[in-house]
Amino acid sequence: MAYRKKKSRTILQRRNNLSNTIQQLLDGMAVIGVTFALIQYHYLYIGGITSPYMVMLLILLGNLAITYDRFAIYRSNGPFLDKATDLLKAWSLTFLSLIVLAFLTKQTETFSRYLMGQLYVIGYLTQVVLHAVFRVIYKKIILNPEQNEKVLIVGQSRLAYYLQQKISSNPWIGEQVVGFIQMPDDVPASGRKTSGRKRDPLILGDIEDLPALIDEYNISIVYIVTPLKSSKALEDIYLNILDKYVSIHWIPDIFALRLMNHSVKEISGIPVVTLSETPLIGMRLLQKAIEDRVLSVLILIIISPILLLVAIAVKLDSPGPVFFRQNRAGWSGKSFKIWKFRSMYVHKEEAGKLKQAEKNDSRITRVGAFIRKTSLDELPQIFNVLIGDMSLVGPRPHAMQHDREYSQRIFDYFARHHIKPGITGLAQVRGLRGETKDIDQMIQRIESDIEYINNWSVWLDIKILLLTTFKLSGKSAY
Repeated sequence: MAYRKKKSRTILQRRNNLSNTIQQLLDGMAVIGVTFALIQYHYLYIGGITSPYMVMLLILLGNLAITYDRFAIYRSNGPFLDKATDLLKAWSLTFLSLIVLAFLTKQTETFSRYLMGQLYVIGYLTQVVLHAVFRVIYKKIILNPEQNEKVLIVGQSRLAYYLQQKISSNPWIGEQVVGFIQMPDDVPASGRKTSGRKRDPLILGDIEDLPALIDEYNISIVYIVTPLKSSKALEDIYLNILDKYVSIHWIPDIFALRLMNHSVKEISGIPVVTLSETPLIGMRLLQKAIEDRVLSVLILIIISPILLLVAIAVKLDSPGPVFFRQNRAGWSGKSFKIWKFRSMYVHKEEAGKLKQAEKNDSRITRVGAFIRKTSLDELPQIFNVLIGDMSLVGPRPHAMQHDREYSQRIFDYFARHHIKPGITGLAQVRGLRGETKDIDQMIQRIESDIEYINNWSVWLDIKILLLTTFKLSGKSAY
């Protein structure tokens, strides 16, 4: 008989607990209860619980499960205001997907708009109240500090102390950090002494003391926080305490690297730590594409008269083409032609040199000065968005020569190409636009671009677009 290997379980597992399950059930029951109550309230108009409303409720619950998981509603227990805000975002996105589906299937007339509006408001408020009540009950009745599991942290990096701070400030975790174990070649966290127990009472000993300290303090959990270079030390520590009946968790300290949209995922059950990756993958790429196309069409309809007036003004003001096109590096470094209204007199740049626009630049036309000051010269880039070269929001694309120049002086300069370039961006709404007179200004711009990539969401894009309307002109715009 041929031997068939049993299928092994996936290594990457999601941890769950009873409190999370209870909260999920309460939210689901709240949505069902509010929906049925509203249908009964509007009975004369609706005629009771009809099949379309039952289908709508099932779809709503399915969307809710997916969206709430995406927003980590049941995996985070920070300040309650943050939880209420995340609930609002997740509930709003759940409802938005329901509305889009109704439009696509032409079922909008089947449902009462008044009832759906009430369901949105009352459903959200009910969930907020349930989360608040459950939080109080769980904290006062179920959580018992005396029953917290005792924890030792191996390592003294910034990440190790950050972990200790997070555990100590979050009673929901149910853990208590007893102290730290000092490792050879540890880089101390800022402001901490690492020369022994006398200088820092939280340092309980060295690696050799770990087994004895586990017994002395009745330790249940050990977190090993090591830099990437200490893989051999990790193996030694693990084997040394494997028979101590403690839970052992490894946290690789990767934060000394420049991380780009880092994450932990799996490939067929194998855990993979991603250090650098574009945020535009899977559904997120689709979300960004829909956002860009839909908003671009709406914006183009609104600004069409302005585009026409500016084009006429540019043509009448000075001889030359209306539009200016130039090669720029886009997503993943791919080259594309960027569109702008021409704001300078037609001229030739010196071979191999590209001069940035300066204040009172003689090359800028009268109309050019105005459209640069008001950022109207950037409006034709809406066509770059429509054809897919750019996004409405993202790092501003620089001239190719500037890319070559600054990439030699800023080591992570090209990290900004991990996402589509944008007409506006986080750096621009912070005032980091226009001429860069020194390298520090460009570094600040790059920092903002990378912060945007690491925190990208549709909500962040909308926020930046709204802020852009107040930043259309400024001291750096010339």
